[in-house]
Amino acid sequence: MRKQRLNRRDFLKSVGVGAASLAMAHAAGPSAHAAAKRPPNILLIVSDDQGYRDLGCYGGTDVKTPHLDLLAEGGVRLTSFYVTWPACTPSRGSLLTGRFPQRNGTYDMYRNERPDYGYKYPPEEYAVSAERILGMDTREVLLPQVLKEGGYATGIFGKWDLGQLRRFLPLQRGFDEFYGYVNTGIDYYTHERYGVPSMYRNNAPTTEDKGTYTTDLFQREALRFMKQHRDAPFFCYVPFNAPHIASVLKKPKPVQAPEEYIAMYPEPKDEKERRRIEHMAALTAMDDAIGELLALLETLDVADNTIVIFFSDNGGSGTADNAPLRGRKGQVFEGGLRVPCMVRWPGVVPPGTVCDQFLTALDIFPMLCNAAGVARPEGVTLDGFDMAPVLVGKEGSPRKEMFWQRRGDKGARVGDWKWVDSKKGAGLFDLSTDLGEQHDLSAKEPEVLRRVQARFAAWEQDMAEAEPRGPFRDF
Repeated sequence: MRKQRLNRRDFLKSVGVGAASLAMAHAAGPSAHAAAKRPPNILLIVSDDQGYRDLGCYGGTDVKTPHLDLLAEGGVRLTSFYVTWPACTPSRGSLLTGRFPQRNGTYDMYRNERPDYGYKYPPEEYAVSAERILGMDTREVLLPQVLKEGGYATGIFGKWDLGQLRRFLPLQRGFDEFYGYVNTGIDYYTHERYGVPSMYRNNAPTTEDKGTYTTDLFQREALRFMKQHRDAPFFCYVPFNAPHIASVLKKPKPVQAPEEYIAMYPEPKDEKERRRIEHMAALTAMDDAIGELLALLETLDVADNTIVIFFSDNGGSGTADNAPLRGRKGQVFEGGLRVPCMVRWPGVVPPGTVCDQFLTALDIFPMLCNAAGVARPEGVTLDGFDMAPVLVGKEGSPRKEMFWQRRGDKGARVGDWKWVDSKKGAGLFDLSTDLGEQHDLSAKEPEVLRRVQARFAAWEQDMAEAEPRGPFRDF
């Protein structure tokens, strides 16, 4: 049984940020805070296919996410935060490398598509399939490698999705511990992907917890890891699979949630409402698990020296609520790329604030390197910057443009202008007045359109000239 959810007063008390410490943070800034203490712990939490408005603090009125709402109150809520790709694998690869998917070589999914049509792979065929053999180029330097060299204990508990062969697994990429699944989606209870067992402990497959809900397992392992490493800086990466659909052969594929969480919502009137309730129930179960992680930080007396980051890996799918954005997972409209993100950094980031500055997941890697006091990897081009001064409110974001490409779909944001050219639609939009991308201004603003397209072409050229990385580049 999970503990009772924290109320607002108890949660804010656990944050440990009073008026005096906040004033000192404003005056001294992040560097002074870091110098006064040992390197901060890092708790990085990622949800899977969560919609932009699938949180109370982002305007959701039907979903129950009390712990994440309180996390936002204890830190900063980002409203113009983007991922680098509108689906799982490349988005996660960019987070851990700090590089565009086109630069690090993982710019598409590692997945088999035949199960979408009801096909179950026999073991011998699965062993040589794309999903099994592809992985992040071993020359890429991942965030846990850099932090580990700086004295951090590193653990991942949840979705890996960057390769299944031994050379690609987390322990070979800088993590000390791994418990989770290796591919892009599984059944929450059997831990199989379309009938293929997919759970690992460290470098070995395991069925030890088959039958137990994955959210509970990832919570359990993350709690154990943080307790074990309470006396030294730790990097605890918890990429939940909630609320991703279950990877089962039957259709429609469900979002699986425990009955106790489904019972928290009204009785559904139809199939569509039932699916929405399953989605929300999975989110609430994850929210409770996150509440346990945050409560442990307080119990261990490390909450005031732990950076907590939460965001969704891409826009929502299925019955996710992406309003007021257009589009969803898999698309380069805002609904596939702009995601909820919150950062709590006691004594540094002012609590209860909102940041509408232009930021991306690329900016997490350099920020955490600086916060941890570790050098960025030598000779590696990073595509982001330290966003801490922006979160603090001392500076505006230096980011002026961002680019996306998913196969034939292209997207670019330059200033407040967003250009989309995709199979789901195209156009030029002014995000300052048209966040929902409803009014195509291509004909009215041809010079702006040409300028944005030229910036996209320059980015394409930059990516083409980068040192090639596998698994998709031809070299």
